[in-house]
Amino acid sequence: MNSAHSIPPGTLDTLKVSQHDRDLAGLTYVYPVLSRRAGGVSVGINLNPNNACNWHCAYCQVPDLVRGKAPDIDLLLLEHELSGFLADLIHGDWMERFVPEGSRAIRDIAFSGNGEPTSAEVFAEAVDRVLRVRDAFGLAADAVPVRLITNGSLLAQARVQDGVRRLGAGGGEVWFKVDAGTTAGIERINGVRLEPAAVARNLARCAELCPTWVQTCVFRWDGAAPEEAELDAYLDVLAQAGIARLKGVLLYGVARPSRQPEAVHVSRLSEAEIEQIADRIRRKGLTVRVSP
Repeated sequence: MNSAHSIPPGTLDTLKVSQHDRDLAGLTYVYPVLSRRAGGVSVGINLNPNNACNWHCAYCQVPDLVRGKAPDIDLLLLEHELSGFLADLIHGDWMERFVPEGSRAIRDIAFSGNGEPTSAEVFAEAVDRVLRVRDAFGLAADAVPVRLITNGSLLAQARVQDGVRRLGAGGGEVWFKVDAGTTAGIERINGVRLEPAAVARNLARCAELCPTWVQTCVFRWDGAAPEEAELDAYLDVLAQAGIARLKGVLLYGVARPSRQPEAVHVSRLSEAEIEQIADRIRRKGLTVRVSP
């Protein structure tokens, strides 16, 4: 098995927030990220090494993205890779070699990767394995939570609910993607035809099983900022799910270039424009964390 120490010199440069390649550590399922939102090193778990997702988001940075679900997962390999990588981070010199000074702390372990992680048939079992490894290293749940970054579209399935429930029991949390509040907006941004009411139902289910943040990417489309009507519809989805159920909103802009054909439509909002949107959300009684 590869380990972080076996990386040839020059293969991995200093981590940057603008660089989230999933193969940086030379492993199948485990990869490092310098996360803006987490505020340090996020240890990623990629259950979609086949670059398959059931959505096709316009701003997605995954190269060669295809429609589909996660492949069969080797849980033993996943557990070995995570154990070896955490050992390098905690007991080795990996942080000094590859992480900028001031960011050398493990902030979370995150199911994210190159597609929708809950599409893995063994998602719940993977949650158990990751929690077990985290605990074996003495990493407290409040200091290094296990997070699920998801589009939430599969939350109606019992096996996904089981995994999210186990995550919640292990002190984890969910970052649930909601980028739009109309059918047309969801189709344009996320590449799927989905009714907003279904998004609200899945978000409510998720929040009942595990502490849940909404994660929302905002940007210009063909030079135009999000329309007022679209923002109103987005806020209505959160209201339908239940404002009191939610931990808050992680509002972020486009930090890395999209690798999808739709990239030609996507451009950044200014920090001031994102803050204006954040203020609208706060007026609904939600905590908002902004990562421009």
